[in-house]
Amino acid sequence: MNITKTMLWEGVIPAITTPFHTDLTVDHDFFAKHCNWLVDNGCKGVVALGSLGEGATLTPGEKATILRTAVRAIGDRAVVVSGISSLSTAEAVELAKNAEAAGCNGLMVLPPYIYKSDWREMKAHVKAVIDATPLSSMLYNNPVAYGTDFVPEQVVELMDECPNLHAIKESSTDVRRVLGLRSLLGDRIQILCGVDDAIVEAVYAGATGWIAGLVNAFPKESVELFDCAMRGDKERAFEIYRWFLPLLRMDTVVKFVQLIKLVQERVGMGSQLVRGPRLVLTGDELQAAEKTIAESLATYPWK
Repeated sequence: MNITKTMLWEGVIPAITTPFHTDLTVDHDFFAKHCNWLVDNGCKGVVALGSLGEGATLTPGEKATILRTAVRAIGDRAVVVSGISSLSTAEAVELAKNAEAAGCNGLMVLPPYIYKSDWREMKAHVKAVIDATPLSSMLYNNPVAYGTDFVPEQVVELMDECPNLHAIKESSTDVRRVLGLRSLLGDRIQILCGVDDAIVEAVYAGATGWIAGLVNAFPKESVELFDCAMRGDKERAFEIYRWFLPLLRMDTVVKFVQLIKLVQERVGMGSQLVRGPRLVLTGDELQAAEKTIAESLATYPWK
Protein backbone atom coordinates (compact mmCIF):
# COMPACT_ATOMS: atom_id res chain seq x y z
CA MET A 1 0.00 0.00 0.00
CA ASN A 2 1.33 3.42 -0.94
CA ILE A 3 2.26 5.73 1.91
CA THR A 4 1.09 9.30 1.49
CA LYS A 5 3.92 11.71 0.75
CA THR A 6 3.83 15.21 2.16
CA MET A 7 5.26 18.53 1.04
CA LEU A 8 5.00 22.13 2.18
CA TRP A 9 2.43 23.97 0.12
CA GLU A 10 3.53 27.47 1.06
CA GLY A 11 5.36 30.53 -0.16
CA VAL A 12 5.55 31.66 -3.77
CA ILE A 13 5.37 28.79 -6.26
CA PRO A 14 5.33 29.97 -9.89
CA ALA A 15 2.90 28.53 -12.40
CA ILE A 16 5.82 28.35 -14.79
CA THR A 17 5.45 29.07 -18.49
CA THR A 18 6.63 26.62 -21.15
CA PRO A 19 9.29 28.13 -23.45
CA PHE A 20 9.42 27.32 -27.14
CA HIS A 21 11.98 27.50 -29.91
CA THR A 22 10.97 29.35 -33.09
CA ASP A 23 9.70 26.04 -34.51
CA LEU A 24 7.52 25.73 -31.35
CA THR A 25 9.34 22.73 -29.96
CA VAL A 26 9.99 22.93 -26.22
CA ASP A 27 13.16 24.79 -25.24
CA HIS A 28 14.39 22.58 -22.41
CA ASP A 29 17.66 24.46 -21.91
CA PHE A 30 15.88 27.73 -21.22
CA PHE A 31 13.24 25.96 -19.13
CA ALA A 32 15.93 24.60 -16.81
CA LYS A 33 17.56 28.05 -16.63
CA HIS A 34 14.21 29.64 -15.82
CA CYS A 35 13.48 27.10 -13.06
CA ASN A 36 16.83 27.85 -11.43
CA TRP A 37 16.41 31.62 -11.74
CA LEU A 38 13.02 31.49 -10.03
CA VAL A 39 14.33 29.40 -7.14
CA ASP A 40 17.49 31.52 -6.86
CA ASN A 41 15.18 34.51 -6.31
CA GLY A 42 13.28 32.95 -3.45
CA CYS A 43 10.53 30.86 -5.02
CA LYS A 44 9.75 27.53 -3.33
CA GLY A 45 9.55 25.56 -6.55
CA VAL A 46 7.47 25.46 -9.74
CA VAL A 47 4.11 24.19 -10.91
CA ALA A 48 4.55 22.98 -14.48
CA LEU A 49 2.01 22.07 -17.18
CA GLY A 50 -0.78 24.30 -15.87
CA SER A 51 -2.88 26.71 -17.91
CA LEU A 52 -0.06 29.26 -17.95
CA GLY A 53 2.27 26.45 -18.99
CA GLU A 54 0.03 25.76 -22.00
CA GLY A 55 -0.49 22.21 -20.80
CA ALA A 56 -3.41 21.65 -23.15
CA THR A 57 -1.11 22.09 -26.18
CA LEU A 58 1.52 19.62 -24.97
CA THR A 59 1.64 15.91 -25.79
CA PRO A 60 1.93 13.36 -22.96
CA GLY A 61 5.51 12.70 -24.03
CA GLU A 62 6.37 16.40 -23.93
CA LYS A 63 4.79 16.72 -20.50
CA ALA A 64 6.85 13.86 -19.09
CA THR A 65 10.06 15.31 -20.53
CA ILE A 66 9.31 18.79 -19.16
CA LEU A 67 8.78 17.34 -15.69
CA ARG A 68 12.05 15.43 -15.85
CA THR A 69 13.84 18.63 -16.91
CA ALA A 70 12.41 20.51 -13.93
CA VAL A 71 13.32 17.75 -11.49
CA ARG A 72 16.89 17.61 -12.83
CA ALA A 73 17.18 21.39 -12.64
CA ILE A 74 15.83 22.09 -9.13
CA GLY A 75 14.59 18.87 -7.60
CA ASP A 76 17.41 18.75 -5.06
CA ARG A 77 16.48 22.14 -3.55
CA ALA A 78 12.87 23.00 -4.42
CA VAL A 79 9.55 21.33 -5.15
CA VAL A 80 8.32 20.36 -8.59
CA VAL A 81 4.56 20.09 -8.98
CA SER A 82 2.78 18.79 -12.06
CA GLY A 83 -0.49 20.19 -13.27
CA ILE A 84 -2.88 17.35 -14.11
CA SER A 85 -5.61 18.12 -16.63
CA SER A 86 -7.23 16.07 -19.33
CA LEU A 87 -10.39 15.38 -21.27
CA SER A 88 -10.74 11.96 -19.62
CA THR A 89 -10.28 10.54 -16.16
CA ALA A 90 -8.19 7.64 -17.46
CA GLU A 91 -5.71 9.97 -19.16
CA ALA A 92 -5.53 12.23 -16.10
CA VAL A 93 -4.71 9.22 -13.92
CA GLU A 94 -1.97 8.19 -16.35
CA LEU A 95 -0.52 11.70 -16.31
CA ALA A 96 -0.44 11.61 -12.51
CA LYS A 97 1.46 8.32 -12.54
CA ASN A 98 3.91 9.75 -15.09
CA ALA A 99 4.49 12.74 -12.81
CA GLU A 100 5.33 10.42 -9.94
CA ALA A 101 7.71 8.46 -12.15
CA ALA A 102 9.40 11.70 -13.21
CA GLY A 103 10.20 12.51 -9.58
CA CYS A 104 7.64 15.24 -8.87
CA ASN A 105 6.82 16.21 -5.29
CA GLY A 106 3.17 16.99 -5.81
CA LEU A 107 0.19 17.30 -8.13
CA MET A 108 -2.12 20.19 -8.98
CA VAL A 109 -5.38 18.47 -9.89
CA LEU A 110 -7.87 20.15 -12.24
CA PRO A 111 -11.42 19.18 -13.16
CA PRO A 112 -11.81 17.67 -16.65
CA TYR A 113 -11.69 19.90 -19.69
CA ILE A 114 -14.95 20.60 -21.54
CA TYR A 115 -17.28 18.21 -19.70
CA LYS A 116 -18.96 19.95 -16.77
CA SER A 117 -21.47 18.21 -14.56
CA ASP A 118 -22.54 17.74 -10.96
CA TRP A 119 -20.53 17.22 -7.77
CA ARG A 120 -20.83 13.43 -7.90
CA GLU A 121 -19.05 13.21 -11.25
CA MET A 122 -16.51 15.96 -10.62
CA LYS A 123 -15.64 14.44 -7.26
CA ALA A 124 -15.15 11.02 -8.85
CA HIS A 125 -12.78 12.50 -11.42
CA VAL A 126 -10.49 14.44 -9.10
CA LYS A 127 -10.58 11.68 -6.46
CA ALA A 128 -9.41 9.13 -9.03
CA VAL A 129 -6.46 11.36 -9.89
CA ILE A 130 -5.57 12.12 -6.27
CA ASP A 131 -5.82 8.43 -5.33
CA ALA A 132 -3.65 7.33 -8.27
CA THR A 133 -0.37 8.15 -6.50
CA PRO A 134 0.85 8.82 -2.96
CA LEU A 135 1.98 12.31 -3.99
CA SER A 136 0.76 15.29 -2.04
CA SER A 137 -2.05 16.91 -4.02
CA MET A 138 -3.52 20.37 -4.43
CA LEU A 139 -7.04 20.81 -5.79
CA TYR A 140 -7.32 23.64 -8.31
CA ASN A 141 -10.57 25.57 -7.98
CA ASN A 142 -11.08 28.00 -10.85
CA PRO A 143 -14.78 28.23 -11.72
CA VAL A 144 -14.20 31.27 -13.93
CA ALA A 145 -11.91 29.38 -16.31
CA TYR A 146 -13.13 25.78 -15.97
CA GLY A 147 -16.81 26.06 -15.12
CA THR A 148 -16.57 23.77 -12.09
CA ASP A 149 -16.78 25.30 -8.63
CA PHE A 150 -15.54 23.27 -5.67
CA VAL A 151 -17.26 25.00 -2.75
CA PRO A 152 -15.81 24.70 0.77
CA GLU A 153 -18.25 22.03 1.94
CA GLN A 154 -17.28 19.84 -1.02
CA VAL A 155 -13.60 20.34 -0.30
CA VAL A 156 -14.20 19.09 3.24
CA GLU A 157 -15.88 15.95 1.87
CA LEU A 158 -13.02 15.35 -0.54
CA MET A 159 -10.37 15.81 2.14
CA ASP A 160 -12.16 13.34 4.40
CA GLU A 161 -11.81 10.70 1.67
CA CYS A 162 -8.38 11.58 0.25
CA PRO A 163 -5.56 11.51 2.82
CA ASN A 164 -3.04 12.98 0.37
CA LEU A 165 -5.15 16.04 -0.51
CA HIS A 166 -3.31 18.72 1.43
CA ALA A 167 -3.94 22.01 -0.35
CA ILE A 168 -6.18 24.05 -2.62
CA LYS A 169 -5.34 26.64 -5.22
CA GLU A 170 -8.25 29.04 -4.78
CA SER A 171 -8.93 31.07 -7.92
CA SER A 172 -12.62 31.83 -7.59
CA THR A 173 -11.67 35.55 -7.29
CA ASP A 174 -13.77 35.67 -4.10
CA VAL A 175 -11.48 36.21 -1.13
CA ARG A 176 -14.32 35.11 1.14
CA ARG A 177 -13.63 31.55 -0.05
CA VAL A 178 -10.32 31.64 1.82
CA LEU A 179 -12.14 32.49 5.03
CA GLY A 180 -14.78 29.86 4.34
CA LEU A 181 -12.21 27.13 3.82
CA ARG A 182 -10.23 28.16 6.86
CA SER A 183 -13.33 28.24 9.08
CA LEU A 184 -14.34 24.70 8.04
CA LEU A 185 -10.93 23.06 7.84
CA GLY A 186 -8.65 25.07 10.10
CA ASP A 187 -5.05 23.97 9.64
CA ARG A 188 -5.99 20.76 7.86
CA ILE A 189 -5.63 22.48 4.50
CA GLN A 190 -3.07 24.83 3.02
CA ILE A 191 -4.70 27.55 0.94
CA LEU A 192 -2.80 29.09 -1.95
CA CYS A 193 -4.01 32.13 -3.84
CA GLY A 194 -4.25 31.55 -7.58
CA VAL A 195 -5.24 35.08 -8.60
CA ASP A 196 -2.32 37.50 -8.88
CA ASP A 197 -4.26 40.69 -8.24
CA ALA A 198 -5.82 39.40 -5.00
CA ILE A 199 -2.72 38.07 -3.28
CA VAL A 200 -2.47 40.60 -0.45
CA GLU A 201 -6.16 40.28 0.37
CA ALA A 202 -5.90 36.48 0.27
CA VAL A 203 -2.94 36.45 2.68
CA TYR A 204 -4.80 38.65 5.14
CA ALA A 205 -7.76 36.26 4.86
CA GLY A 206 -5.60 33.24 5.70
CA ALA A 207 -3.79 32.04 2.57
CA THR A 208 -0.28 30.71 3.16
CA GLY A 209 0.92 30.41 -0.43
CA TRP A 210 0.71 31.91 -3.89
CA ILE A 211 0.63 30.05 -7.20
CA ALA A 212 1.75 33.10 -9.13
CA GLY A 213 1.87 34.19 -12.77
CA LEU A 214 3.81 37.46 -13.17
CA VAL A 215 6.46 35.88 -10.96
CA ASN A 216 7.77 34.37 -14.20
CA ALA A 217 9.19 37.81 -14.97
CA PHE A 218 9.46 39.30 -11.47
CA PRO A 219 10.36 36.60 -8.92
CA LYS A 220 12.29 38.75 -6.44
CA GLU A 221 9.51 41.33 -6.40
CA SER A 222 6.78 38.70 -6.01
CA VAL A 223 8.57 37.04 -3.11
CA GLU A 224 9.08 40.35 -1.32
CA LEU A 225 5.42 41.29 -1.78
CA PHE A 226 4.28 37.94 -0.40
CA ASP A 227 6.72 37.99 2.51
CA CYS A 228 5.71 41.54 3.49
CA ALA A 229 2.04 40.54 3.49
CA MET A 230 2.75 37.41 5.54
CA ARG A 231 4.69 39.24 8.24
CA GLY A 232 2.18 42.10 8.40
CA ASP A 233 4.39 44.82 6.93
CA LYS A 234 1.40 46.56 5.40
CA GLU A 235 3.18 49.77 4.45
CA ARG A 236 5.80 48.01 2.34
CA ALA A 237 3.32 45.43 1.02
CA PHE A 238 0.96 48.08 -0.30
CA GLU A 239 3.84 50.12 -1.71
CA ILE A 240 4.88 47.12 -3.81
CA TYR A 241 1.29 46.16 -4.55
CA ARG A 242 0.41 49.58 -5.94
CA TRP A 243 3.35 49.39 -8.33
CA PHE A 244 2.74 45.74 -9.25
CA LEU A 245 -1.05 45.76 -9.78
CA PRO A 246 -1.14 46.92 -13.43
CA LEU A 247 1.07 43.93 -14.26
CA LEU A 248 -0.66 41.51 -11.90
CA ARG A 249 -4.00 42.24 -13.59
CA MET A 250 -2.59 40.69 -16.76
CA ASP A 251 -2.98 37.33 -14.99
CA THR A 252 -6.77 37.59 -14.88
CA VAL A 253 -7.74 38.04 -18.55
CA VAL A 254 -8.26 35.62 -21.43
CA LYS A 255 -4.86 36.28 -23.04
CA PHE A 256 -2.91 35.99 -19.80
CA VAL A 257 -0.43 33.53 -21.31
CA GLN A 258 0.48 35.87 -24.17
CA LEU A 259 0.70 38.84 -21.81
CA ILE A 260 2.89 37.18 -19.20
CA LYS A 261 5.21 35.76 -21.83
CA LEU A 262 5.46 39.23 -23.38
CA VAL A 263 6.48 40.67 -20.01
CA GLN A 264 9.10 37.92 -19.68
CA GLU A 265 10.52 38.85 -23.06
CA ARG A 266 10.63 42.54 -22.19
CA VAL A 267 12.63 41.90 -19.01
CA GLY A 268 15.00 39.55 -20.83
CA MET A 269 13.84 36.28 -19.30
CA GLY A 270 11.85 34.45 -21.95
CA SER A 271 10.09 34.67 -25.26
CA GLN A 272 6.55 35.62 -26.17
CA LEU A 273 6.21 32.57 -28.46
CA VAL A 274 3.01 30.59 -27.83
CA ARG A 275 1.39 27.54 -29.37
CA GLY A 276 -1.87 27.68 -31.28
CA PRO A 277 -4.67 28.34 -30.91
CA ARG A 278 -2.96 31.21 -29.11
CA LEU A 279 -1.19 33.84 -31.19
CA VAL A 280 1.26 36.50 -30.08
CA LEU A 281 -0.30 39.89 -29.42
CA THR A 282 -0.56 42.47 -32.21
CA GLY A 283 -2.16 45.85 -32.89
CA ASP A 284 -3.98 47.71 -30.14
CA GLU A 285 -3.64 44.82 -27.68
CA LEU A 286 0.11 44.82 -28.07
CA GLN A 287 0.35 48.60 -27.80
CA ALA A 288 -1.71 48.65 -24.60
CA ALA A 289 0.39 45.89 -23.06
CA GLU A 290 3.64 47.58 -24.07
CA LYS A 291 2.45 50.83 -22.48
CA THR A 292 1.68 49.09 -19.19
CA ILE A 293 5.02 47.30 -19.17
CA ALA A 294 6.97 50.46 -20.02
CA GLU A 295 5.22 52.49 -17.31
CA SER A 296 5.87 49.78 -14.73
CA LEU A 297 9.54 49.52 -15.61
CA ALA A 298 9.89 53.30 -15.54
CA THR A 299 8.54 53.44 -11.99
CA TYR A 300 10.35 50.32 -10.74
CA PRO A 301 10.71 50.92 -6.98
CA TRP A 302 13.88 48.90 -6.40
CA LYS A 303 16.23 51.23 -8.31
